[in-house]
Amino acid sequence: MALIQEFQSVPSDSQRVHGPVTCGYRSFTVEGRRILQLDTYGSTERQIQGKISQSIQLDADAARDLLKLITDSFPDLVR
Repeated sequence: MALIQEFQSVPSDSQRVHGPVTCGYRSFTVEGRRILQLDTYGSTERQIQGKISQSIQLDADAARDLLKLITDSFPDLVR
């Protein structure tokens, strides 16, 4: 599990779409700090079905940064 502190643009030669999975989410407050947690679950071919593969957490600052990345990447979403 990881609490995202910063986003960085990184170069990559790989530009492929990964297989689809389900992403669960929940939000909660710890010591007055609101957290959004995203959990991805393995593909249907995974040995243990329903097991969490990755978890990431965002606080308000990281969520704000991610929202900007999303609107920059998908400008048609903002009207």
